[in-house]
Amino acid sequence: MEKIFCRPESLYDVPTHYCPGCGHGIAHRLVAEIIDQLGIREKTIGIAPVGCAVIAYDYWKFDCSEAAHGRALAVATAIKRVRPQNIVFTYQGDGDLAAIGTNETIHAANRGENLTVVFINNAVYGMTGGQMAPTTLLGQKTSTTPSGRDRVKHGYPLKISEMLALLPGVNYIERVSLHNPQEVLKAKSAIRQAFENQINNMGFSLVEILSPCPTCWGLNPKESLDWIRDHMQKEFPLGRIK
Repeated sequence: MEKIFCRPESLYDVPTHYCPGCGHGIAHRLVAEIIDQLGIREKTIGIAPVGCAVIAYDYWKFDCSEAAHGRALAVATAIKRVRPQNIVFTYQGDGDLAAIGTNETIHAANRGENLTVVFINNAVYGMTGGQMAPTTLLGQKTSTTPSGRDRVKHGYPLKISEMLALLPGVNYIERVSLHNPQEVLKAKSAIRQAFENQINNMGFSLVEILSPCPTCWGLNPKESLDWIRDHMQKEFPLGRIK
């Protein structure tokens, strides 16, 4: 039988620590495939801050640097300015990028730093116990909102991509999803565009990925994919934002 599927060169052949049904494994593979296809593995540097993907360097077969929680874009800015010939990207969750690291995110985008950002939105703090995140939906139950997120007490879900799109330093923003194969292919195309933008010195690019977190959502893997389609997409519409 002809072999039509193989592991990307930029991905180690090791099991991951992610829960069954987690979207990080899919996102990791997409990043690895694109880096291989673009032929940039030897000059790519990934920044993995604290969060579910804190040990992404165990899975990606290229240079990676770990950053403190929320500080990935500050670290990425420093590396890119010192080594402008390298391709530098951050891989961040919603708690990291849109809460603890909001300051770094806004100012790196506003400066138009020539960076690529892969933003995983699973609407919860997946690593530290399932607490409410900035992107948690109204009514969504978490470990810190057992009765559901309340608009009066907790405010609205933060649409960080729409906010960043207003900044003149931002070149490209797109929101994609991992809830079915067709959307995964669209996600791959968006991530590739974000890397190509950096190669062509076009400035700040961010791809927001709606990703399942079955464990913290209290759903099985299939249900979590349906929940993205039926609930998350209504709050966070897919498509190119800028």
